[in-house]
Amino acid sequence: MIIVSGTLKTTDQALDALIEPMRRLIEATRQEAGCKVYAFARDVSEPGLVRIYEEWDSRETLTAHTKAAHVGAWHEALDAAGGAAVTLQIVNVASVEAFG
Repeated sequence: MIIVSGTLKTTDQALDALIEPMRRLIEATRQEAGCKVYAFARDVSEPGLVRIYEEWDSRETLTAHTKAAHVGAWHEALDAAGGAAVTLQIVNVASVEAFG
């Protein structure tokens, strides 16, 4: 399993304009082969900050996702909203177990 986690930082106004494009991206991505979890969450403590969390079956399915048309449309929406600072990191998971 591959985990992608990160943040998207922009202004609150730009973030408001990105909500619908973000929904379209999330809905389309969740239908992709290999996508286990794909979620964006607005941080309630820091204006304009979105937390990003993804789980993928493999690096190959993640790579295919980056080439999807809806990802390109998302990048266009980001540019049209004035851009954002996006930081992402990939975590390769060796094992997963239930907690609690």
